[in-house]
Amino acid sequence: MVVVEVNGYTIEPGADLRKADLRLANLSEANLSEAILFRADLSEADLSEADLSGANLSCAILCGANLSWTKRSGADLSRANANRSGANLFMPRLKAANLEGADLSLANLSDANLAAANLLAADLRLAILARADLFRANLVGADLFRANLPGANLYQADLRLANLVGADLSGPNHRLRNLYGPGLKGEDLEGADLTGAKADETTIWPDGFDPVAAGVIFD
Repeated sequence: MVVVEVNGYTIEPGADLRKADLRLANLSEANLSEAILFRADLSEADLSEADLSGANLSCAILCGANLSWTKRSGADLSRANANRSGANLFMPRLKAANLEGADLSLANLSDANLAAANLLAADLRLAILARADLFRANLVGADLFRANLPGANLYQADLRLANLVGADLSGPNHRLRNLYGPGLKGEDLEGADLTGAKADETTIWPDGFDPVAAGVIFD
């Protein structure tokens, strides 16, 4: 097993990196599986293709971090929640983080700060995003199948071509825009503010839903 030192910290599976200062660290392809990163500062760190399976990222700071293309060979963040089987991402700060293509299926991201985050083509199936801040987040092509989004802030989030089938969009703060393409069929739009949201003839709406009455603008 290759053991690497970064900023004076030993980077290896199961490493205890609680409150570690790893700002701007190059952790690309690092093996941090089962590592304890509680309250670690990973601001603007490069975690592309790193293995974070089973890691504890509770309260970690990931502002501007690069977590791109973590699916499969990269950092596996599926089933991220408070139990030991997955990464713990309770209330993470992910503002402006690069999560392009990341596997966040079944992740618990309640109250997460994902404002301006790049979630292009991210896998968010069945993810819990209750009260998450997704202001101006890039969710183009993201898979939000049956994602739990009550109370999430989606103001100015880009949802073009996103799959929102079965997603729960109930509660306040759902002022949506850019709803081009299929993917809205069957989700809960109760409480969602669609005033000024843009769509076209490819957008699929829930049965019985009147997008024009809801204020949607068609190109």
